Amino acid sequence: MKYNPLGKTGMTVSELSFGASSLGGVFRSIKESEAIDSVFTAIDCGINFIDVSPYYGHYKAETVLGKALKEIPRDKYFLSTKVGRYGKDGVNTFDYSGTRSKESVFESMERLNVSHIDLINVHDIEFADLEQVAYETVPALLEMKEKGLVSHIGITDLQPENLKWVVEHVEPGILESILCFCHYSLNDTLLTEYFDFFESKGLGIINASALSMGLLSTRGIPDWHPAPKALVDACAAAVRYCNSKGYPAEKLAMQFAVSSPHIATTLFSSANPVNVRKNVEYVESPMDEDLVREVQAIIGDQMGVRWRNS
Repeated sequence: MKYNPLGKTGMTVSELSFGASSLGGVFRSIKESEAIDSVFTAIDCGINFIDVSPYYGHYKAETVLGKALKEIPRDKYFLSTKVGRYGKDGVNTFDYSGTRSKESVFESMERLNVSHIDLINVHDIEFADLEQVAYETVPALLEMKEKGLVSHIGITDLQPENLKWVVEHVEPGILESILCFCHYSLNDTLLTEYFDFFESKGLGIINASALSMGLLSTRGIPDWHPAPKALVDACAAAVRYCNSKGYPAEKLAMQFAVSSPHIATTLFSSANPVNVRKNVEYVESPMDEDLVREVQAIIGDQMGVRWRNS
């Protein structure tokens, strides 16, 4: 496992990190014991950064992760969670107020069985008033930092331009990381256009969803995936081609996602210990760069096609 500095946070994180959304049963039903084992496996494989949110599974992911973390020494991992996005039974709720954000930090610590959070993020800011994020949510989290409850503050979103806007409107140094998903993957490299900006601000860059929420997986996309049909079809053709070469599409996608030196860590999520080990093995083997070019040629004019979050 390779390790990289996360901006100026002082945290050195594994290039592949564990996203705990699967522990909330977001993608499919899970066995709790297996999900907990997947966390143990991630740590055993050298992964030292874990990301979660109260939104995943309506607190379930944090609760299940908390059961695992009780058994893991605190110095073995950096923990990241979020505020602002919540929900139950498929109904999204959002509250980016300072008061709710501070309450959320305490609630997350209780579910996670920790007394300190390494990185607290404002979740999916495209659903918020960006001015509220910059002038109310982030200052509230700064209070939590000043009290010693959190160490670092970040923001997350699908849309990198939203991340850029908030960074530009917050006092320098307060925000220390950004998390963007689906924009550094085989079918979309939009995030590369923002590397210079984020790095010039001293921000660590976290990448997520190497499989583009299922577009690059053999299993295919979930019913709720918001991508347009032409993009879905192009990625499905690329996946079939990759697999026909005896090179799992998931392997190439994971390898590509960790290939940029500008990205500190890339999140993946699995509640299956076998799949955790498989993903680690993928990124520890060399990438077939010729196959990357062939796959991207198949995706063709659908490269970089975007969609809105949901």
